Amino acid sequence: MLSARELNRPAAKSAKRRANELLLRVYSSVVLGALALVATWAGGTVFALFWLVAAIGVLWEWTRMSSLRPLWLAAGVIYAGVFLVSMLLLRNDPRLGLVALIWLFALIWTADIVAYFAGRAFGGPKLWPSVSPNKTWSGALGGTLGGLVAGAATLAAAGLSLRPVHVVVMLAVVIAAQLGDLMESAIKRRFGVKDSSQLIPGHGGLMDRCDSLVVAAAVALSIGWARAGMNAPAEGLLLW
Repeated sequence: MLSARELNRPAAKSAKRRANELLLRVYSSVVLGALALVATWAGGTVFALFWLVAAIGVLWEWTRMSSLRPLWLAAGVIYAGVFLVSMLLLRNDPRLGLVALIWLFALIWTADIVAYFAGRAFGGPKLWPSVSPNKTWSGALGGTLGGLVAGAATLAAAGLSLRPVHVVVMLAVVIAAQLGDLMESAIKRRFGVKDSSQLIPGHGGLMDRCDSLVVAAAVALSIGWARAGMNAPAEGLLLW
């Protein structure tokens, strides 16, 4: 008969493995976040090259998963192209480009972090179990609330007046980010892969890290572009 210590050993190993995976995930997130912030602060060629490399990496992972099927390849080119163009045009706004990108990062990163811990803490009904079995409604709602708070705090820190319409804009961007995450999960499930690649320790691939940002940046650019045109999309996004 196995002793209590022997019976508990598999559970202890599993808990230790999850703790190590979370620690690796945190380290990778800090490094990637710091690089993104430095590139965004620098702007210009540094910023363009950083996100060009990211877009190329996303396209490489997409084609790798889809095995170069023509229609999927075309969709991947559009996906990566929209990602790159959205980031470049938002940052290119001479007045509020930097603020817009910091605001976007604050929204998405905070929403992602809060969603993870809220989902683990509260559990409950699954958001879309056939696509992403680990995501819950409690995580999605908690992440949305966290993103709104972070976005509002960023605007206030930048000295911009907060208006009710900002809540609507931030909701649109946060929801877009979550839909981007779910869309990438659906694509991976379609091709039977767990991660888009193993490029980033603890995270998988670039698509796994940029899925929310791709759709959120596209929605943010669309809002700003509709209001202020191509030359000042960040102003159209943030000034109301």
